[in-house]
Amino acid sequence: MAEQVRAEMVANVMEVVAAVGTEVAEGDTIVLLESMKMEIPVLCETSGTVTEVAVNPGDVIQAGDLIAVID
Repeated sequence: MAEQVRAEMVANVMEVVAAVGTEVAEGDTIVLLESMKMEIPVLCETSGTVTEVAVNPGDVIQAGDLIAVID
């Protein structure tokens, strides 16, 4: 079953680390966010393949926004 990775807070997307098709393991960084001058890595909670990336560098995301899907 696909895992949807969602934002936990309002933040700016600094960098997309894992592109569509990337194999990821539990604990790997998917994207780097910036909030209140702090860099916050968004980590995978399961292993799999990134099938969708819903954000781009420079985007401002809100809590609950979709970041990526891992299948």
